[in-house]
Amino acid sequence: MSQITFKRPDGKDCAGYLVEPKAGASAPGVVVIQEWWGVNDQIKGVAKRYAELGYRALVPDLYRGKVGLDAKEAEHLMSGLDFGEAAGLDVRGAVQHLKGTSKKAGVTGYCMGGALTLLAAANVPELDAAAAWYGYPPLEYIDATKIKAPLLGHFATRDSYFPIATVAELERKLDAAKVRYEFHRYDAQHVFANESPPDPKVAARYDAKAADTAWQRTVAFFGRHLRA
Repeated sequence: MSQITFKRPDGKDCAGYLVEPKAGASAPGVVVIQEWWGVNDQIKGVAKRYAELGYRALVPDLYRGKVGLDAKEAEHLMSGLDFGEAAGLDVRGAVQHLKGTSKKAGVTGYCMGGALTLLAAANVPELDAAAAWYGYPPLEYIDATKIKAPLLGHFATRDSYFPIATVAELERKLDAAKVRYEFHRYDAQHVFANESPPDPKVAARYDAKAADTAWQRTVAFFGRHLRA
């Protein structure tokens, strides 16, 4: 894994972490968006898993080098993030960087990154597929008519941070815009795929079975839309 700098659409620099697979720069790409903790070892590990599957994985550093070590610090960092800029400039720049040599590139994100994935689906026209994990922004910020790429979503039915009832509202919005999507619900708590959350006081619990099922679905989804 190497630290790189790429250009955003506005010409500004953004740092990130890139993992190249054996196939090199011609392989399909995946932008991996952090949880509210920042770019820590856990999210870098997710990027490495994609590289092992043959994807170029790029993690944009949205907090500019800062990492939250507990929930209070993570919340402070997240509250200072401009979500529109992060999705429309940082994430878009990461997708554009990958597509400089990759024919196709997708976006995936977890928790806060899941919300940003949905925003990116509507604001990054270059992406070819998007997979959001247990997160969504206020629905009024999602212009579903702009979502052209296929969308995958994983949501927990016992999520105290992102209530599952809102997912049905999101589905109605996507249906009205005729978006191609598939959403899955899991009998689990928030961030069920994070095996090592930094703060044990957070209302979340790792669920190995749900995490594996969601991962396999995501691998199949990206396989269909990024490798074809």
